[in-house]
Amino acid sequence: MMIPTIVYVTASSREEALKIARHAVEQRLAACANVIPGVTSVYWWESKLQEEGEVSLILKTRRDLVDRLVAAVKALHSYTCPCVVAVPLSGGNPAFLDWIVKETQPAA
Repeated sequence: MMIPTIVYVTASSREEALKIARHAVEQRLAACANVIPGVTSVYWWESKLQEEGEVSLILKTRRDLVDRLVAAVKALHSYTCPCVVAVPLSGGNPAFLDWIVKETQPAA
C-alpha cells in the first residue's frame, strides 16, 4: 500500500522554495507543494543562537518516494544541512489522499 506523506522543508527565500517545489512536482516526486513565506526560524547553528527569515515548503508525496525527494531537495538547496523531514499521514480526506498517490505516478 502506498502511504501518503508530507515532507516539510525550510528554504532561504521564496525563489529557492519555488525552484524546489517546481522540480518536485514536475518530476512527480510530489503531487503538490505549498510555499509559505514569512516564517521566522530560531535555532542553534555552529554553537550560536540564530534567528532568520525563511520560507516553509510543504510537499505532498508517497512514503516510497521520500528518499528520492530528499535527494532532490538537497541537490537544489543552498543550505549545508537543509531541514527536510517526512511525516506519514495516518488519515484525512480519502479522495485527497488517493489524489496524492495518483499524481505521483509516472506520467502516462
